[in-house]
Amino acid sequence: MPRRDRRIGTVVAVLAAASCTLAASAALAQDAAAAFKAENATAMDRMMAGMSIRPSGDVDRDFAEMMIPHHQGAIEMAESELRHGKNEQLRRIAQEIIVDQQQEIAAMRLALGDPLPASTPSPTQPAADSPHAAAHHLHSEPRQ
Repeated sequence: MPRRDRRIGTVVAVLAAASCTLAASAALAQDAAAAFKAENATAMDRMMAGMSIRPSGDVDRDFAEMMIPHHQGAIEMAESELRHGKNEQLRRIAQEIIVDQQQEIAAMRLALGDPLPASTPSPTQPAADSPHAAAHHLHSEPRQ
C-alpha cells in the first residue's frame, strides 16, 4: 500500500473514532439533560402539592406550611444541578441554595415550635458511615 494511501486510511480512522466519541458525548449530555428535566419536574410537582394546604386559620402556620415545601423544592432542584450540572459557578450557587434553604426551613419550624427533622446527608454527599465520608471531610475543611 503506498504511503499516501496509508495516511489517508489513518486520517479516516481518526475521523471515524472522533465521530464516535462526539456521538457518545452528545448521548451522555442528552441523558443528563433528560435526567435533570425529569428530576426537576418531580421536584416541582412535589413542591406544588406540598404548597396546597388547607388553611388552618393561623396565618403564621399557613405561611410556614406553604413556604417549607417551596424551599424544599429549591433544595431538590439545586441537588439536581449538583448531580448533572457542569458550570462550577452555578454548582457553587446550588450548594449555597441548599444550605440557605435548609436554614430557613429550620428557622420556620423553630418559630412555630415544631420539632426539627433528623439530620441526613444530602443525596449528593456521602453518608457519615460510608468509606468516602472521611476522605470527603478531609477535603472539605477550610485551609488555614
